[in-house]
Amino acid sequence: MSKSAYDHDPQSVTEFIRNLHPDFAALTEAIRTAVLETDTLVSEHIKWNSPAFFYNGDMKPFDPKEYKRDILVIHTRKNYALLVFPTGNIIDDRDGVLEGNYADGRRMIRLGSIADLNKNRIALQNVIKDWLAKVEQ
Repeated sequence: MSKSAYDHDPQSVTEFIRNLHPDFAALTEAIRTAVLETDTLVSEHIKWNSPAFFYNGDMKPFDPKEYKRDILVIHTRKNYALLVFPTGNIIDDRDGVLEGNYADGRRMIRLGSIADLNKNRIALQNVIKDWLAKVEQ
């Protein structure tokens, strides 16, 4: 049986993190925890070869290329984690934590350490909550 593109798969995320350099593993795990603690409507899996988080509730039908279910993806770089919000342009970023203004709608948060995450944790969770409030159910 094949998996859908949006099956909750925490084991694959755990395996991915386990294979990272220990510093990045700790940061990625801390981000993962912060994201999942935000709301029970957030699930995880591997997408685009990275840990990704998506809305697990009911939605109106949509074109998969619109990424309306995808909340964020964690891309690990050499010295930081890049949290990419594929549809970040819909978010009201009251805390000013999102960077970029790409034509395709992406917005990002760059975190270099767990201290960066701790400083921006509430802002990150506020961004996710705002995104969730705009889901077309």
